[in-house]
Amino acid sequence: MINKKMIMKIVVPVLIAVIIIGIWLFKRYEKKRTEANSIIVEMQNLPDNLKGADFSFEQTVGIDMEKLVPYGLPILIDYGSQGCGPCRQMAPALKQIHNEYIGRVFVKYIDVWKYPQEVKNIPLQVIPTQFFFYADGTPLVPSRELADKIEFSMYSERDTNKHIFTVHQGILTADELRYVLTEMEKK
Repeated sequence: MINKKMIMKIVVPVLIAVIIIGIWLFKRYEKKRTEANSIIVEMQNLPDNLKGADFSFEQTVGIDMEKLVPYGLPILIDYGSQGCGPCRQMAPALKQIHNEYIGRVFVKYIDVWKYPQEVKNIPLQVIPTQFFFYADGTPLVPSRELADKIEFSMYSERDTNKHIFTVHQGILTADELRYVLTEMEKK
């Protein structure tokens, strides 16, 4: 026979657990909603020449440089995956930089495990890997000072020896990303 005391021993902990989970879900929702609203505000404050620009972060198709370059902003493209430990470790810094630099830099992310077709024509060896381009679409040429702090690989076409990519393989912190982007914005 079940008495009131036994029922209370079961019901009270379940109610407490439901309340805690509810509070956690609400806070998580509020945080995402606040981030989304701040991005919308940032987008509304863009100069007229950037109003049509695509500042979305996650990409499902390849990056169309011809659409981005006319806006005259540096471009950072990160290739990673949600299933990759180092990529998940870098994700908060990358999203933070995306939010901070809306209107100043295009920050794009492609999940290579979801969209493997998007990496066919690039020199991608490991993830995460970041590609850096100046506002005119040419690849970053790091200063000596920058190259001493962050390791880059530079790729050129075989036939013409034309510089086509500058990449960093591995994790970068938000401060390191800011350091690179600050140099890129100077050009």
